[in-house]
Amino acid sequence: MKKELEHFDVIIVGAGLSGIAAAYHLQAQCPGKSFAILEARAAMGGTWDLFRYPGIRSDSDMYTLGFSFNPWPNPKAIADGPSILTYIKDTAAKFGLDRHIRYQSKVNEASWRDEESRWLLRLEGQNQASLSAGFLFMCSGYYNYNKGYEPAFPGRENFKGSFLHPQFWDEKLDYSGKKIVVIGSGATAVTLVPELARKAEKVVMLQRSPTYIMNLPSEDIIANSLKKVMPKQWAHNITRWKNILLSMALYNASQRWPGTIRRFIQKGIAKELGPAYDQTHFDPPYDPWDQRLCLVPDGDLFHSLKSGKSEIVTDTIQYFMESGIKLKSGRELEADIIISATGLQIQLLGGMNVKINGQEMDSGQIHCYKGVLFGGVPNFAVAIGYTNASWTLKCDLNSLFVVRLLKHMDRHNYKVITPRYDPDKFESQPLLDFDAGYIKRALDILPKQGNSKPWKVYQNYLKDTLALKYGSVRDEYLEYR
Repeated sequence: MKKELEHFDVIIVGAGLSGIAAAYHLQAQCPGKSFAILEARAAMGGTWDLFRYPGIRSDSDMYTLGFSFNPWPNPKAIADGPSILTYIKDTAAKFGLDRHIRYQSKVNEASWRDEESRWLLRLEGQNQASLSAGFLFMCSGYYNYNKGYEPAFPGRENFKGSFLHPQFWDEKLDYSGKKIVVIGSGATAVTLVPELARKAEKVVMLQRSPTYIMNLPSEDIIANSLKKVMPKQWAHNITRWKNILLSMALYNASQRWPGTIRRFIQKGIAKELGPAYDQTHFDPPYDPWDQRLCLVPDGDLFHSLKSGKSEIVTDTIQYFMESGIKLKSGRELEADIIISATGLQIQLLGGMNVKINGQEMDSGQIHCYKGVLFGGVPNFAVAIGYTNASWTLKCDLNSLFVVRLLKHMDRHNYKVITPRYDPDKFESQPLLDFDAGYIKRALDILPKQGNSKPWKVYQNYLKDTLALKYGSVRDEYLEYR
């Protein structure tokens, strides 16, 4: 006798920050709906459970990166990875969301069938579709958990020391008294260097080109003061909006007056480093916020550079040697350990294959409706965040929009919602107008956007709040049936 499929009204894929937020909003606003959270790994937390390298921390403040509904409890706004992971677990337990998580449940394929108006999900290692859902909400992040990005280094096999990528950190690695080269200039490298320098003999950050770096206090004085005189949720909400508006102001100023903001950032670094400042290492070939800006909490990187325990070298690799790296300039960097902090490998939907009535979906050819839904894909939503602010700010708004859609469908007895993109009315554009390498490497698989709303993704929290939290859930591009 064939076993009947287990069915849920909604299935959320991913138990990280965005997945837990989606589950909270669904449970709070659609209490009658059954749901499950499928997590491919053996633990919740997503990024914050996967990454274990020394000093792992947020590169956004936790009042905007954290949950809107559960105030961040820690005095430090720029928080370390273990604290963030604890916060995610505590939040899931507090609202009973952890009971809905199914671990080691990687979705290999999701197949939609019009005649049944539901998704059939095939989990890894199982030959039959093992679950079904009326609505599928993807909160699985945007990068490959099994493979980081690593360029082909000439002579890599020559190096006799330890070589590793931060995404797969060896927690048994003893780097005390060692000479270390960290290849990269992004948030991971900027985080690793001062932390490694505490125990290592010397750490060199080898960058092909500089990144914009800003110092920021790890504690938000205003937030901590507000917590003493008002309810935590009020203090959290005020701080959240303060930080949202400040980050928007900095981003907009960077777009309007890039030269002024460039000089402002460089002046701050020069003040921190004093005589040790060399503009060669802090003068990117692009404008501020063309790529993400790196935050340095309490000036830890600058203190490490001034102490002589770490150094920034701006150069390119000629080849690897047995004892380190030979640079194009002729300089040789000795190393016992080389760390390739060279970025992420984009992977959409956790690598899941999507079929609609038997036809495979080509993610590079579809268009995003308000950055939440995919054109032509029924009962399907994604949590895709911001590139110019905290990722989860947009994910939270996406969740609110999804529950509004579900409530609207219930009120009118609709079973299916499908966005319909009109190529005659809109000009197709890349989804993310961002110059980062990991985005440019994935242009062929990333969805697209239109040139105006509701198919335009604005990367603007105020516009998105109006559109997703308060805007209509009916228009000519949403087909209900």
